[in-house]
Amino acid sequence: MNMSQSSNAWPDAPPMDDLIQRFPLPIALLDDGGAVLILNECFERTYDPEVLDLAPLQDIIRKAVPGWKTVQVSGRGQGQMEVQAQVVRVRDNLMLILDSAMDPELQRKLDELHVQIAQLERLSSIDSLTGAWNRAHFDRVVASELERSIRFKQPVSLIFLDIDHFKQVNDTYGHQAGDSVLCELVQVIGAADRSSDMLFRWGGEEFVVLAPSTGYRAGSALAERMRSDVEQHRFTGVGPVTISLGVAEHIATESAEIWFHRVDEALYRAKEGGRNRVDVDQRGGSDMWAAESGPSVIRLVWQEAYECGEPTIDGQHCKLFELGNALLDASFKSESSPEVFSVALDKLLAHIVKHFADEEAILAQHGYNDLEPHRLIHAALIARASELKAAVAAGKTTLGDLVEFLANTVVAQHLFKEDRKYFPLFKKHIG
Repeated sequence: MNMSQSSNAWPDAPPMDDLIQRFPLPIALLDDGGAVLILNECFERTYDPEVLDLAPLQDIIRKAVPGWKTVQVSGRGQGQMEVQAQVVRVRDNLMLILDSAMDPELQRKLDELHVQIAQLERLSSIDSLTGAWNRAHFDRVVASELERSIRFKQPVSLIFLDIDHFKQVNDTYGHQAGDSVLCELVQVIGAADRSSDMLFRWGGEEFVVLAPSTGYRAGSALAERMRSDVEQHRFTGVGPVTISLGVAEHIATESAEIWFHRVDEALYRAKEGGRNRVDVDQRGGSDMWAAESGPSVIRLVWQEAYECGEPTIDGQHCKLFELGNALLDASFKSESSPEVFSVALDKLLAHIVKHFADEEAILAQHGYNDLEPHRLIHAALIARASELKAAVAAGKTTLGDLVEFLANTVVAQHLFKEDRKYFPLFKKHIG
């Protein structure tokens, strides 16, 4: 389960503003739209604020891709100068770092700053008692999960749970025992959940589980597993404890507030119905998408205009579209048929590897001048696909990210952007 653990590893951490202000490199903290939030002392000594409006820096800020880039800027009283610049995302903001002569000591300090900022973000995102994510972190992540759900038409569900008669636990055993029950509950639920799920402490004895790529049916099964595990567990010094749970899948047209209101009502019904039970709101975007367009509403459509004129390459490109669509269809049913998705994924990955090798051999035979850069792009795409596959297995990203990368970036965009560069090699073969 994707859940932070409580830690006092850095209890005396200075505020992030202080870290940035006293750092010995020019730093500008910007919001996601590029507006200035903080210019540290080193930045103000070295540059005029207008330097941020320069096209090269605006391009780096807009793309927000990690890694140093060389740009020409104007320093205070120094005229044009060449500097290194990079942008680091800090929660919902962007941190622009400039350097004219990076030395090992400054690089070490920069690495330390990254670690300290990551620790600050972590400490601000967890519930100090239980180690679960806190409510503020829920507010930060829920919007992006809803955007991803709607974009890729992948379901996402909420499970809202409450400890039954928790006041009696506090009254009978004391608040220290009650706190222990809360901490132990997080561990029990964590063992029942999948690595992709996120557990948040909502307040008091209430918790929320955010379950990506999960419709209300799978959400119901997950909630029932949690309910059963808690019921069977014996809490230290207290004994048996039960929970009530509500489940609701997001509907694409509703706000996060309405979605949460539905799951809150489901929890209320569970408690009114006798407690120690699961109540499910049997509505969701997945049913609506299925009714609209069958197995998948996202399709890759092959057309003659995509042919380069080389029969082997064209045949393999067409096969990529076919296998890409099979993966899209399987991803829609990944909850109920994970084995079907796994087979579709392996078939597409195997064909991508074979196609890239065959394509490179054919391009070599025809003396393609840009073969080596093309080969490097192929290698990078395969490496990224392997990373995403491993990340999904480890619960560090969602199926939607993997499917979007394979179907959109590898199959569609690579053909439309990179492969078209060699099309003139084969035009003579087209009638």
